[in-house]
Amino acid sequence: MSKAVLDASALLAMLLDEPGGDRVARMAADATISVVNLSEAADYYARQGMPRDVLVRMFADLPVAVATADAELAIDAAMLRPLTNKAGLSLGDRFCLALARRLGCEAVTADHAWLTIAEEAGVRIALIR
Repeated sequence: MSKAVLDASALLAMLLDEPGGDRVARMAADATISVVNLSEAADYYARQGMPRDVLVRMFADLPVAVATADAELAIDAAMLRPLTNKAGLSLGDRFCLALARRLGCEAVTADHAWLTIAEEAGVRIALIR
């Protein structure tokens, strides 16, 4: 069972060895990321010109579990829109929050704005930096 749900910023911090990335690496084996947030991280590398086969291998080697996005999770993420709008959260951010709420674990991010909606969203937030 997962203890944390990573957003794209947390995963990228680990992969790029950014501040807080070491913290993410320590929790990775007990963490989950939604396929939506994985796509956001993949997008970063695609924009850098990384070949698809290299990206597929890199992500296949991650110790993080990948959760699919079903219709119910998509609706839960959409329902967070009014609440998260004031904090400027994206669709991917809302998927992370919805998955963390579903799994009953904390959402891990580098985005401090998440703290402003955490209580209302019913999700514990862990900042990596």
